Amino acid sequence: MKSSGLGDNLYIAGFDASGDIQQLNNISGGPALLNFTAINKSAYERKGGLRSGQIEYTAFFNTVPVTGGTHEKLAALPRTDQIVTYCRGTTLGDEAASLVSKQINYDPTRADDGMLTFGISAQANGYGLEWTRLLTAGIRADTAATNGTGIDTTASASFGGQAYLQVFAFTGTDVTVKIQDSADNVSFADVAGFAFTQITGGAPLAERIALGNTATLRRYLRAATVTTGGFSALSFAVGVAKNEVAGVVF
Repeated sequence: MKSSGLGDNLYIAGFDASGDIQQLNNISGGPALLNFTAINKSAYERKGGLRSGQIEYTAFFNTVPVTGGTHEKLAALPRTDQIVTYCRGTTLGDEAASLVSKQINYDPTRADDGMLTFGISAQANGYGLEWTRLLTAGIRADTAATNGTGIDTTASASFGGQAYLQVFAFTGTDVTVKIQDSADNVSFADVAGFAFTQITGGAPLAERIALGNTATLRRYLRAATVTTGGFSALSFAVGVAKNEVAGVVF
């Protein structure tokens, strides 16, 4: 089904930058092409090499010195990894591209008409670009332990998966976000090893987790929040990539 790019979001390490993004310039990734062409071949033979990825975008200048705006976030040029998530829509089950990356620049352009924008490139570090499906409708707000709505991934698969978490705000003692699966969209169970690190404060934050490449994920998936000490507010987004073929290495 064809659709426009209206309603998209961009999250940067637990920061919702959507309202300050002019455009997405490049989202790409995949393996490097290695040339294995022998002298007895009349056409190229290629195999996949190291995986990579990048998300490049243009941001407006927006500074909020007290609370921290997009300028403060990007101008810092952090040396630590930044998880960037581009949501192609914010409906439950929509596609989202996520990347563990390094922000390598923050380049201003002042146009003749006075428009001031900044170009940013986030380039993969350690993992390639991964297309996920949202287990939250954009940013989800929980005020207590909650079981999310499941999405249909068509069929069960036994090739593992990866998940990304963006946490924008948190108030309370603790909360854990976990991925659950189901065969019938009724009876859900925790997926072993598919829970993010317990949150006790420190938002904004972001995290990537991965299963082994032989782990089974059943047809339906959902994001659930659980707590031992209680919480009153959690704003977060989750995307999951379910590997549909064997032999994927992350």
